[in-house]
Order: sequence, then structure tokens, then C-alpha cells
Amino acid sequence: MTRKPFYKPELLAPAGDLLRCKTAILYGADAVYIGGQKYSLRSRASNFTRDDIAEACMFAKDHGAAIHVTVNEIPHEEDFDGLQDYLKFLEQAGVKAIIAASPAIMRLCRQVAPRLEVHCSTQMSTLNLAAVQQMIAMTDCDRVVLGRECTLEEVKAITAGCSREIEVFIHGGMCVNFSGRCTLSNRMTLRDANRGGCAQSCRWHYDVLENGRQLTSEETLFTMGSKDMMAMPVLQELMKANVASLKIEGRMKTEYYVASVVSAYRHLIDEIAEAQGELSPERLNYHRREVSAAENRSTWVGNYNGIGNEESIIYRAHSNDNVNHAFLGTVLSCQDGMLELETRNPIDLKDSIEVLEPGRQNRSFVLEELQDENGNPMEKSRIPMRIVRMKVPFAAAPGALLRKETE
Repeated sequence: MTRKPFYKPELLAPAGDLLRCKTAILYGADAVYIGGQKYSLRSRASNFTRDDIAEACMFAKDHGAAIHVTVNEIPHEEDFDGLQDYLKFLEQAGVKAIIAASPAIMRLCRQVAPRLEVHCSTQMSTLNLAAVQQMIAMTDCDRVVLGRECTLEEVKAITAGCSREIEVFIHGGMCVNFSGRCTLSNRMTLRDANRGGCAQSCRWHYDVLENGRQLTSEETLFTMGSKDMMAMPVLQELMKANVASLKIEGRMKTEYYVASVVSAYRHLIDEIAEAQGELSPERLNYHRREVSAAENRSTWVGNYNGIGNEESIIYRAHSNDNVNHAFLGTVLSCQDGMLELETRNPIDLKDSIEVLEPGRQNRSFVLEELQDENGNPMEKSRIPMRIVRMKVPFAAAPGALLRKETE
């Protein structure tokens, strides 16, 4: 088979609830992965009831997208109670695939819900072609999600030698250990990371001691969490490698994060595919700014350019001290040149503001007129969740998102 120079892969987005699922689809995701209320990691996410899953599948079908459901906990004996019924329900609801980390769950799915695709979870730490081939032989899975510890050269070797689909992560949180195999949370909080309870102990603040002498103060407590992945610099190479799916991490993230990151990668993937070649430095910088607009943590390219070292770890007092305040709010209505907004972060006159709206390029304007909900003039807004009105040079649809324009 002759491969295209740039294979256009699936863009796979996360969603922690139904609103974020619909947002991801509207902003360009080809598929969304979600978790049910059982059998899934990320137990602190809102997670989906059966009715939510059915509604998500209908919404996805209406918009030409697909739903994947995580069934990726490492099960104990009692965790199989009700699992057959759940898998049958997912198949009937119109779910495209399950993401599983247990060969027993994968085999059970083949037996009781054969129309569901089976995707081997990143929890399996599959990092080489031999392991991928063994996983396919053992489980007959349709897709293998590679561990985030793979380098770009390893990804290329795997896709070149594999007959099944390969999925890789391109954005989001990284585990400071091998993904899913850290036991800090288990030992320190009795919350099992492989059953959905990770307490992210690597991001806590610690005292550091040397020979019993404390090296840290209250102002310089230590964290050891990994920087987040941002694989945009190697996205063209991943597409050349014929990767089937590009995955964004973040089922715990906000609606704004989902919309911003999905929209940015959607535009980038489409432009790379259309160009069928390298993008200019100017265009790459533009997309880099778009992807960065929702970031709250320091980023690196992940292990794609080589296994992480001290440059990939956050060594500072607080691993979340650069909180992003770009998100301004959600549009409630827009009529006769006046937009009504439910605010989230501070807004000032003369702010340069971008409008994110599904299915179109971002548009910008400078804020020249700001009012409270009663029409009284304001110079700034500092109260989250208040309703404000602002003059705009173009219409924006209800549900559109506003943010401060990136530099």
C-alpha cells in the first residue's frame, strides 16, 4: 500500500462531562474519549451516566464524530461484577471503541460486544514494536495507544512495522514515572492510581533534606511533577509516520481548555494536511501561540526528542503558579453590536480580545465600551460569573468563548 506523504489522523479529545464532550466536537474533534461512572480511571472527573453516554453518542453521530469510552482500570475480582452488561450497553448506545488496560476486559469485550473496537490503553506501557505485536496477538485489539515514554524514532519504527492503528499523545499532563505505574499515590494516600484514584502526589510540595538538614524553606518547597506535553514541534513528523490518532490528555480540564486546545490542533492538523509539506516558521509560531493560550503549566515536547531529563521536571515552589487568566467568559447573546458575556477573569477597557467560535477562524477586536448588566459604563470587571455587556464590531454566537488575545 502506498502511504500518503501526510496521513491526516484522527484528532481525539478528552471530556469529563457532557458539556465538554459537545464542546470538543463542535470545536473540531473527530472523536472524544469519556469515562463512565465505573471501570474508568479519573474517578474525580464528573464522568458519564448511561443516559449521558447515549446522548453523547447521538450528538457525535449527528456531527460526524465518534465516542470512545475508557474501561481502563486494572480490575480486581469484584470489578467484573456488571461488566458484561456495561459493555453490551456501550455497543447498543453507539460507542465506537473501548480503551482498556486489561487483556481480560479486552477478550470479554470481543465475546459480548463484538461491534465495539478494542483499543489497548497507554496504561499497558507499550513502547516497542515487539510489544505492540504481542499485544495484538494476545488481544486482537484494533488499536494500540503507545506509552508516553516513546521517542519519535520509536514511534516511526512501530508504525512502519505494525498492521493495526497506532495512537499517540500530543498534549497534556505527563506522569513523572512510567504512565500509570507510579505507586506514590497508593502508598501515601491509599488512593490506587490504577483504579482511578491518583492523588498526583508528584505535584505536592515537599521539604528536601540532606543528611537530616532541611534544604527548603516555607517559600521554596519542592515539587517533582513533570512539565506538560506540547508536541506541536513534531506534529508533522507524527503525521508523516502514519499515526492513526493524535490524543489530547485532560478529562479533568475545563470547557475553555478543551475548546482552545482542540481548536488550535484542529487548525494545525488541517493546515499541515492541506500544505502536504513543511509549514513556514511564521505559521508554526502562530499555531504555537494558539496552543499555548490555554496552558497553566510549563511544557516540553515530551519524550519525542529523547527521554526526559532534569529539563522536563518542574523544580520550583509551586507547580501551578502560572495560572492562565486569558479566558474572559462565555457569550450569552449578541444583538445590535452589543455582546452579553458571563465573565470568568478580569476584563479592562482597551483589552485585545479574541473570539473562539466553532467552525471558523478566530476573530479579534479591541474593547472600546464595557457596561454592567444594567447598561452602566464600566472601565473594568473584576467579579467572576457577573454579566457584562460590551460593544463588538461583529456578531458572535451564543456559547462562543472570549479570551485575551495572545501575543
